[in-house]
Formats: sequence, C-alpha cells, structure tokens
Amino acid sequence: MYRSLLSSRLRHSPRSTRHLRPLYTQIRTMTTEEVKLLKDPVTGELISKTELKRREKARAKEAAKANKPAPAVAVGKAEKSNAINEDDLNPNQYYEMRSRQIKKLKETQNPNPYPHKFHVTRSITDYIDTYGPEGKVPAGTKLENVTESLAGRIHNIRASGAKMKFYDLHAEGKKVQIMATQQDSSDPDAFIATHDIFRRGDIVGVVGTPSRTKKGELSISPSEIVLLSPNLHQLPSTHFGLKDQETRYRKRYLDLIISENTRNIFIKRSQIIHYVRNFLTQQGFMEVETPITSLLAGGATAKPFVTHHNDLNLDLFLRVAPELYLKELIVGGLDRVFEIGRVFRNEGIDMTHNPEFTICEFYMAYADMYDVMDLTEAMVEGLVKVLTGGSTKMLFHPDGNKGEPGARVYEMDFQRPWKRYDMIETLEEKLGVKFPPGDTLHTDEANKFLRDLCAKHNVDCSEPKTNARLLDKLVGDFIEPLCISPSFIVGHPQVMSPLAKWHRSRPGLCERFEAFLCTKEICNAYTELNDPFEQRLRFEEQVRQKEQGDEEAQGIDETFIDALEHGLPPTGGWGMGIDRLVMFLTDSTNIKEVLLFPAMKPEAPVPPVTDAPPVA
Repeated sequence: MYRSLLSSRLRHSPRSTRHLRPLYTQIRTMTTEEVKLLKDPVTGELISKTELKRREKARAKEAAKANKPAPAVAVGKAEKSNAINEDDLNPNQYYEMRSRQIKKLKETQNPNPYPHKFHVTRSITDYIDTYGPEGKVPAGTKLENVTESLAGRIHNIRASGAKMKFYDLHAEGKKVQIMATQQDSSDPDAFIATHDIFRRGDIVGVVGTPSRTKKGELSISPSEIVLLSPNLHQLPSTHFGLKDQETRYRKRYLDLIISENTRNIFIKRSQIIHYVRNFLTQQGFMEVETPITSLLAGGATAKPFVTHHNDLNLDLFLRVAPELYLKELIVGGLDRVFEIGRVFRNEGIDMTHNPEFTICEFYMAYADMYDVMDLTEAMVEGLVKVLTGGSTKMLFHPDGNKGEPGARVYEMDFQRPWKRYDMIETLEEKLGVKFPPGDTLHTDEANKFLRDLCAKHNVDCSEPKTNARLLDKLVGDFIEPLCISPSFIVGHPQVMSPLAKWHRSRPGLCERFEAFLCTKEICNAYTELNDPFEQRLRFEEQVRQKEQGDEEAQGIDETFIDALEHGLPPTGGWGMGIDRLVMFLTDSTNIKEVLLFPAMKPEAPVPPVTDAPPVA
C-alpha cells in the first residue's frame, strides 16, 4: 500500500521530490496497523500518540523549570541569559513559549495583547520627512512639548542595561529608532515589565517625543509603548533574510516583512499599472469591465478552465481573454475602450507562465496595426523613462545571478523606433530556404514542408503538428532569440491569427505584430478583422484544428459574429501581459517574483473534488 502511495506521488510530480519528505517520514514510522492521529492542544496539529506524549513530557519539564526560583544575578545578565535561551529554541518551541505568554496576557488583560484601536498622528515616512532634516532635531536632544504617535513592526531589539532599550520600528518601507528609557516612561516602575513583553516581529504603537541620539540617529523617545499585535513566530534574521524560495512564495506576508527588495518589486508593479492606465486615459480611452465567466472561451488561442453554474446547471469557462467583449463595445459606439484584469489559461507553470495573470487590452476605432505600433512604442518608452528618471536603457540578468562573476546581462534600449522582423523573410534568411507563397501556408503541402523543416533543424513540436503550431515553433527557435531590446515581429500568416485582418498587400498574411523583449513576447496586436463572412470561415478553421486535437483552438462565437454583422469600424486592437512586462522592468527572471500570490503545488495531497448532489 505504502509503495503504491509513494509511486503514485512520484508519477504526478516528476520535477521535484522535496514535498515527499514528510511522506517518507510517515512511511518509516507506520506499522501494519493504521496510525491514529491526535490533536495537539497547544499547536492544533494532528500528530501521533507517541509524538504527543513526547511533547507533553517536554512541556512539563519546561513548566517545572519556569517555576523554579531564578538565581540572584544582575538584571542585565538575566536579560542576556533569557535572550540567549530564546535564540536557541527551535521554531516549534518558540511558538509554544510565545503562545503561552500571549494567552496569559489574554487572561489577565494586563495589557490586552489585541487592542481595538491606536491613534497614529503621523506615518513613519511623514515622521522622517518632518523631523529628519538636519538641524530640526540637534544630536543628543529632544523636542520638548512635542508629542507624536507612531505605529509599526519591531525588527531589532537592543538593550543598554535594564533601563534603556532600542528598537527598530519599520513601516511603509521606512525605519525609525525607538530609544526607550525608564526616565522618559509615563510609568517608570512598570518599565522593565512592560518592555519584557516585546519580541521581534511584534506590531507596537509608540507615543513619545522626537529625538536624536548623540551619534545623530533620528529616534522617538517614548513615554508609552503599546503592544498592538504580537508575532507568535520567530522572525527570520534581517541580516540573512528569508532564503527558502518556496517559503517566500507560499508565505508572501513573511517575505514582505523581511525583504525590502520584494516590497520594491510590488511598488514598481503598482507604478507600472498606474502609468499604463493613465496613459490610455489621457489618449481618450474609457476603462471598462467585461465578464470573467462565459459560455465560450474565445479571444485567444489557449486552453480554458471550466467551472459550473449551479443555478443555471451550466458549465462555463473562465475567460482566456476579454477581446470579443471589448470589440462588441466598439460596435456599440464606445470608440476607445480598455480593460486591465485577470485572465485564466489552463496551461503549464514555468518561469514565465502562471495559470492566471494580468492582461491589458485596448481597442481603438479607426486605427490599424501601424497606429497601435506607434502607440506601443510611445507608451513603453515613456514608462521606462518614468521608472529610470529619464533614461531609455535598463539591464536584465537572464540567469538571475546579478552580482556574480561572469553573469550574463542584457542591455535593453527602449528608444523609438524599435527593430522590426518580418516573420517569413527572417525565417527564409536564417534557414536558407524559400517558403511556399503566403496564401498556401494553410494547405497540407505546406504542413509537409514545415514538418520537414522542423525535423531538419531539430525543432521539437508536439502533436497536433498543425501549420500554425509548426510555424510558431520555428519562430521561437530562430527569431525570438534575436529580440533583446524591444522588437516587433510582423507578417504573420493568416493561419496563425484567426481574429486578425488580412494583409492589404501580401496575400495569405495578416496585419498583426507581436512585441518581444529579452526573447519573450510582451504584447500582441492586430488590425482587427471586421468582415463577418471571413470571421465565420476563420472560426470554422479553428473548429477543424480543435477536431484534430488542438485543445487551444477556439470555437464559433455566434454572438460575436452577429455583432460584426451590425458593423465593426476599422479597428486596431492590442493586448499586453502586465506580469511579464513587470518581470523585465524589475530584473526578475521568475514570474512568481512579480505575483503576490503565485500558483503553487499543494504541500500536502489534496483529496479529489467530487460532484456535489443537485440542490432540490
């Protein structure tokens, strides 16, 4: 039984066995009889009877030790000894000790460890801006008759005897020092007992006077310091940080507490989205919202997620793109619309893909791909100048080893105009062959030509080997690696672009471009197809590809065709993956670094989902 359980787990997770370690431990300790798990009354974990007995014995010994009278030593030495003991505890021991302390405070309410409110007069950022300038608070002095209230999280604690303590108070990515002395306290007799409560990671409120140490560090000298929310867990060292990548992604709150770099990435992400939204608004676009669930998954070539609507008893798809809805709004007379939101694609997870991601799409009536290309260059170049303070150049380390000897580095130059690669012409140049005419690239003869070409150059393409997929693989191997600075790939065959308008002067091709940066696609745009007769033929071709086994192909959307039959003006459409753009502009090689809560494999096995019984 155990062997089959283990082999099943290995089959489903071929890339990593780290999550199997708990399973190995479980198998080693199991007997032929089923192990009965009991609940730990302190931690709430389900553990074996043997482990529970061991913990209870250790706690009894610890409690007896705590009740033993302490030897008469100097207060400073006692504090130092206690600190060393706490540092020596493992995470479970520390959690149990801290939990007991806080539960005791909850019982005595002296003080209440979870108060409802604390009045803050200034943010830490405002406090530094107000009292930080040179001369505002001279070194070694306090501003008498000035009282401020600050709040934040304690990161470091230092003592200078029993009657003086220093804390680093962090909030909003800033830090200010708390310089607590017994003589400044509003209750000097309770000073030692009050400060004995605080630990690294606690959230506290401070009421005190702006001051500066003799060495010139801006501080606040508190008359009162209040516990607002205790941290029950050991906080990782600020010096070494949180090194385990899995923990950083699963516990993003802990990563944000510890890592200033992580915080800065998400601040920059917010700035990027804010810039894009403002840029489009200033160009006369209106921001809209379209449905997340629909009866058809259209607007992009991607495999959708399926969900179920109980009341309607219908299977629905999570959207793979908002495109078709946005173009229906253009038909309705909203000439410039955009949406920034989540889309969902049931595909693989890797360094540049997450199943749900943020996209920005806009549609612009009376424009074509060339207008949209100019708009793309202006938007991204302007964004980079804002982020860099005026420069159009940025660096990206594709291997994620910034600062190491021999690290590869890409220099990206966003200065307009960007380089343009014609798809078929560039492939002909790189492969030394002549491609079939553009208006025959959808045929069986073209499929054989493309299969032979991929085989000759060792280009791997999984089934189904449709013309569109074979072309896409060739582009990925021979053109995308050329695109380090932002570049456009143009001249796509119609077979690759079911929603793009045919090229006005090159039969068989369409008016579409893709923008690439550091060899990865960041945006995709068309002169939109507005001929309902042609659109139906394109959809039917997509259906044929789906029947061949292409799960990403689209179906026929009759509502969208009906909208086209009412008249879609000549339109330029554009979509950009925000997450991938943020990756390159923050020098992040893994998409998980720019998603607050990325998709992760579960740490423990998840029971299969069973269909709920129908509701009467």
